[in-house]
Order: sequence, then C-alpha cells, then structure tokens
Amino acid sequence: MNHLKTFTLLAALTALFVGLGYLIGGPTGMLIALVFAGGMNLFSYWNADRIVLKMYRAQPVDEQHPNAVVRTYVADVVQMARDAGLPRPVIAIIPNDQPNAFATGRNPANAAVCATTGLLDMLTREEIRGVMAHELAHVKNRDTLTMTVTATVAGAIAALANFALFFGGGDDRERPGGIVGTLALMILAPMAAGLVQMAISRGREYEADRVGAEIAGDAGSLASALQKIDGHARRIVNPTAERNPASGQLFIINPLAGRGADNLFSTHPATGNRVKALMALGLKMGVAPRRAEFVEARVSTSVPTTPSRSGPWG
Repeated sequence: MNHLKTFTLLAALTALFVGLGYLIGGPTGMLIALVFAGGMNLFSYWNADRIVLKMYRAQPVDEQHPNAVVRTYVADVVQMARDAGLPRPVIAIIPNDQPNAFATGRNPANAAVCATTGLLDMLTREEIRGVMAHELAHVKNRDTLTMTVTATVAGAIAALANFALFFGGGDDRERPGGIVGTLALMILAPMAAGLVQMAISRGREYEADRVGAEIAGDAGSLASALQKIDGHARRIVNPTAERNPASGQLFIINPLAGRGADNLFSTHPATGNRVKALMALGLKMGVAPRRAEFVEARVSTSVPTTPSRSGPWG
C-alpha cells in the first residue's frame, strides 16, 4: 500500500470523526470534533505508542533478565534489528496467556516490539524469531505510526458513537437527521471506521510477512508460528484487547475472541492465505516447508494439550 493511499485513508478516518460530530451536535459539534481531531492526531503522533504499551502493561526487558528464554528472545531481536539496518527497539513482554505480538512507535528510532508471555511459552525459538522479524518488518516499513494512529482515531470514533447513544446530541433543530440520524450514525460510524482500518492493515500484514521472512531468513518458521498462534488466540481471551478492540490491528494475529461484532471487519488477512503466501516465498528462498506443518496449508483448529516446549512462565 503506497503512502498516498494510506494518507487518504487516514484523512477519511479523520473526516468521519468530524462528520460524526456534525451529525450529533450540528455545526458546534463539528467544530469541537475538528479541533479535537487535530489535537488527537498530534497527540497520537507523539504519545500513542506509550499509551498502547501502558494499556497492555508491557514490561521492557534486556539481556540481564533472569529468565533464559527472555534473554534469548532479546538477543535474537537485537541481532535481527542490526541485520535489518534498524536501531535497537525497546523490547518488551506483555503478561498475557494469549500468544501474540505487536510493534509500535512513531519511527524506527522510537520503536518498541512486544511479545506476550503466552507466545514465549508456546513457540519454539525459530518461530519466535519469525514472529519478531515480522514485527521488525513493520518498524522497517514505518507501519507502526500509521497503525497506532489509526487505532487511536478509530477508538475515538467508537467512543463518540457510544457518547451519542448514552447522552444524545445537541438540539434536534441543529442536528441533521435528528435522533434517527444520530442512531444511524452511532451504528454506521464504527463500521465505517472498521472498514478503513481493514483497508489500511491487511496489505501491510502481507508485506510485513514477506519482509519479516527475509529478515529472519526463514519463511517456514513464521508460517508455522502463525498457524499455532491463530489456533490458540481464538480460545484464549485477551481482556485488554476486548475492552479496546480498535487496538487489535496492532497484533500479528487478531487478538479478539470473535464475541459480538468484533470480527465483523477483521483487520487481518485470513491466516491460511498468509501461510500459503509464506510457503510460496519459502520455496523461492530455497527452503522447502516442513511437510508435517503445512498439510494443504490449512490452519490447525485443534489446540494441543501441552505447549511445544517447556515455557518460562508455568
């Protein structure tokens, strides 16, 4: 996805936020929303990554961590970042049983990559490398700012729609469409924001898979990791993501459990399609995928009773 298209979609999100303010509160509501949107975008540029890290209780780690698995995780991220020509990012772990990971930050010099304790517990070293190479690819491609700002604006749209539901808007004489218009926008605005998020995120996931496989030098381990994460993430609830669904696009696999309309407009491509693309890339790289892991390129729906190896948290 080129920068012009991304800018256009971000502008559409901002316009949607301002338009929602107009339809809820008339000209006064539009003006307030316009000022708020400008301030929110500026604030998001500088601070959204810190907000996301704090929201998920991310804990920075380094080579001195007492756990050997964490030390290996840190060393591998540092080595891959160096090989990719990137500054060393902040490296963190998130205390959550759901296997997942994300990257955030306004640029490569101010980036952070995070893995959940569930991911470190379940995957092999090679699979963890593949996942974190994907996150470093987002940093290298400068996706992190776009994804974080998009999540912030989309979350604000949802919050504004909820405000309209519980507190109403301005005077019906100022508010176009009256209460009917407000109720319609309350439902349609978050759906539209979800569609824009989807358009921004899906193409970036495929590209991050490709670049991540090149950074790790191994497409097969990332494909294997995606299959394992997808099967477990659907069954292990991530409470923070459920409370803040707009942040779901930051993760390598959709962290939402599919309750209600959470997955109506998924920001992630189908895992099976991503695995197929990685299989093809692995063959081009001259590394054939392991047959046991890629039968018909289908995502496993069964969850093993024990992790793939002894994890550091239990």
